[in-house]
Amino acid sequence: MSPRWDPETYLRFAEERIRPFHELLARVDADPRQIVDLGCGPGQSTPVLLARWPDASVAGVDSSPEMVERARETDPDGRIDYVLDDLREWQPEAPVDLLVSAATFQWVPGHLDLLPALADSVAPDGTFAFTVPGNFDAPNHVLLRELAGREPYAPHVQDVERPDAHDAATYLAALSRPGWRVDAWETTYLHVLRGADPVLRRMAGTGARPVLQALPDDLRARFEADYAAALRRAYPPAPHGTVVPFRRVFTVATRHG
Repeated sequence: MSPRWDPETYLRFAEERIRPFHELLARVDADPRQIVDLGCGPGQSTPVLLARWPDASVAGVDSSPEMVERARETDPDGRIDYVLDDLREWQPEAPVDLLVSAATFQWVPGHLDLLPALADSVAPDGTFAFTVPGNFDAPNHVLLRELAGREPYAPHVQDVERPDAHDAATYLAALSRPGWRVDAWETTYLHVLRGADPVLRRMAGTGARPVLQALPDDLRARFEADYAAALRRAYPPAPHGTVVPFRRVFTVATRHG
């Protein structure tokens, strides 16, 4: 069984999650009529598209039933068409003007090979824009992998999903071809998190989610305690909060008409 997404846990750090989406869209110079948000999650980011382009037709696609259900609840007027589908199989009925994705491709193994075909679903003069985390070599992820690889946890988590992504230069190379203009860059944010064990709480909604769900109840509590202790050492709290550097990778590819 695939790990479930919990919208409430995911949205605990909504402000930090939505900021890269705004900064991605700031580099989109277009007036799209058909927009699709791949990996729309709980409907946090998709309304941003409608707010900027109120006359556009906007759809959100996600493979998690829990996320799609929550997204539909946040759109009582039905302005956005939320669809349950796997982006590896998704195809639009017609070319779209703007295809956008935020923090999704890292969960799709081999997604680099999918990008050219997804870009082909964009109409002439359209845009394919996405952002992914670029922090999988950061202490929070390294510690997660190291701890999960030890006994008694390893037998339970050896087949779980492991997110991964590439650097900006790799995405630039993957999408640069005749008829396209590609802009790729990276930004490192310094997130200031507050409260008890904030790094653990943030990771529980995303990167650590598959590991935590794969563990039996008794081991999960033990794992969380061990992981929290390691994270406190790696990210010691300061008077103003716990500072977590977070690298993000951005790509905006525009198709010439």
